[in-house]
Amino acid sequence: MRRLPVGLLVTASLLAGCYHATIETGATPSTTLIEKPWASGWVFGLVPPKTMETAAKCPSGVAKVETQLSFVNQLVSFLTIGIYTPMNILVTCAEAAPAQSSLTVPASASLEVWHTALAEAATMASATHALVYVTTTR
Repeated sequence: MRRLPVGLLVTASLLAGCYHATIETGATPSTTLIEKPWASGWVFGLVPPKTMETAAKCPSGVAKVETQLSFVNQLVSFLTIGIYTPMNILVTCAEAAPAQSSLTVPASASLEVWHTALAEAATMASATHALVYVTTTR
């Protein structure tokens, strides 16, 4: 039986792996996904794929971006000697931020009315997990 050269085994094991990078923004992810399979990169990825326009589909921003070079993507890159390097891009949109509320208190209101308004604002903020503004009229 003939033994395979070590270099061939190392090359085969390197080609079998996948590259995967994830960037998280800290925003709460939603269920809206934007996927771009086979995004075209060039010259070993030195010329990246075109910028993805996500503003229309993700009005609250982006929660996560994932890029991946699958085995097939790496095989294509290897066969084109690195000239064409495709990758898969997956964008997860952020959840919409809760709506903000406001309460208006007359400037001439008594201290008791102010206390009641602030207590109500605190209760609303706690229930909705959103900002509640207390404003005054002049």
